[in-house]
Amino acid sequence: MTVLRPARLRLPDLLRLGGSGLRARPLRAVLSALGIAIGIAAMVAVVGISTSSRADLDRALAALGTNMLTVSPGDTMFGETATLPDEALSMIKRIGPVTAATATGAVEDTPVYRTDRIPAGETGGLALLAAHLDLLPTVGARMADGSWLNAATARYPVVVLGAAAARRLGDVPSVYVGGRWFTVAGVLAPVPLAPELDNAVLVGWDAAEEYLDFDGHATTVYTRSVESQVDNVRTVLAPTANPESPDEVQVSKPSDALAAQRATDETFTALLLGLGGVALLVGGIGVANTMVISVLERRAEIGLRRSLGATRGQIRTQFVAESLLLSLLGGAGGVLGGFAVTLLYATTQQWPTVVPPWAVAGGLGATLVIGAVAGLYPAIRAARLAPTEALAV
Repeated sequence: MTVLRPARLRLPDLLRLGGSGLRARPLRAVLSALGIAIGIAAMVAVVGISTSSRADLDRALAALGTNMLTVSPGDTMFGETATLPDEALSMIKRIGPVTAATATGAVEDTPVYRTDRIPAGETGGLALLAAHLDLLPTVGARMADGSWLNAATARYPVVVLGAAAARRLGDVPSVYVGGRWFTVAGVLAPVPLAPELDNAVLVGWDAAEEYLDFDGHATTVYTRSVESQVDNVRTVLAPTANPESPDEVQVSKPSDALAAQRATDETFTALLLGLGGVALLVGGIGVANTMVISVLERRAEIGLRRSLGATRGQIRTQFVAESLLLSLLGGAGGVLGGFAVTLLYATTQQWPTVVPPWAVAGGLGATLVIGAVAGLYPAIRAARLAPTEALAV
């Protein structure tokens, strides 16, 4: 007695069979795949934009260096603002691994005005800082316009504006400071490692003492150290700057603030990924709905195939394959869309475009899982239809 066994569907046959259902209802297939595509595009774009932003930050840190430390006065035991000793800068320069050190000093109670017609209370919140000539190379700053202070201009009423200060004051040839006009020599570009300089008006140290009654005390000391010795230098900066009261000295690493900003961005990215996951779930429900309706509409087809010898397993495989193809179509479109969004946004921000391979693989993998899960119930339902029941419809 010969036992007849049903033939197994080969992969090409299975793909043609699954694709025939999609080709029969193209509009419905496209709309269902669109839900998957939106979710995958959102996830890939979020990961790509976040990674591109981090790549830009890493590139900036590599250019600026992570070996800069800042020293500033803290608070006394009575809660008052402390003062760095006059010799703090010279003492810090004597630390072996320190390769460069400079300082700025706040010129207190001396507002900066665009003209002498501005009311006294409308200062715009700009800080007036005395600066040494080696400030720019030490903090990694550059000029956006004009020139930096030199040995001559640092002794006279000449200022350089920070990036934000220049935007507030506008394009002016001079500013009114302490009852005297100061010529604007140039404008700084934004300084990532010293953002406090962006909102400042900088004047030479000697000119501040001569024209603005500056007391000569440094309020921020910027240091550069040998990269491998940064942590060691960090531990000795406070007692070196103020041996009598090291507890009244604050030492910080500006690149740590940028790293903290990146961590905040990563938290925000996780939130956006969650939203992308919700969109993906909605797309999966749309695929499941499409497949259920497809089973209801194709009962006659299912009955005919069953009566011609198709097994329950072949029917299940057919509808699961159709669901997988539908999801994969949406996933591929979503990956391309997410990459396009990342490329467009990164280009406008002048960032490097980076889309991690794991994001692409994860997006496609998620679509396959969703397709399998979404198509499983309709496939089982289709396989349970008896041939006589299906053909009677």
